[in-house]
Amino acid sequence: MPGLLRGVARTAVVAGTATAVSNRVSRRQANRWSTQEEAAYYEQQQYPQQQYPPQYAQPALVAAAAPAPDPIEQLQRLADLKSQGILTEEEFQAQKAKILA
Repeated sequence: MPGLLRGVARTAVVAGTATAVSNRVSRRQANRWSTQEEAAYYEQQQYPQQQYPPQYAQPALVAAAAPAPDPIEQLQRLADLKSQGILTEEEFQAQKAKILA
């Protein structure tokens, strides 16, 4: 019986400690988020964003298109695949026609 009580007491202490630590972490996180929100609000009040009518809104940045692959490199890769037996002659010719088109 004393071993059972000791086990129950140990479990209660561990659970209590885990709860305390969890609550402390939650409070720290909430304080950090609150501080960040306050800083963002303060910055926004100091430097308000200029509002444009929809027709004059600043355009979104357009992602730069990837440069077109070099056809010579593509043909060399195809030739390598064909020489390794990965591509058949028909597949090689079809891909080659696409590249050269």
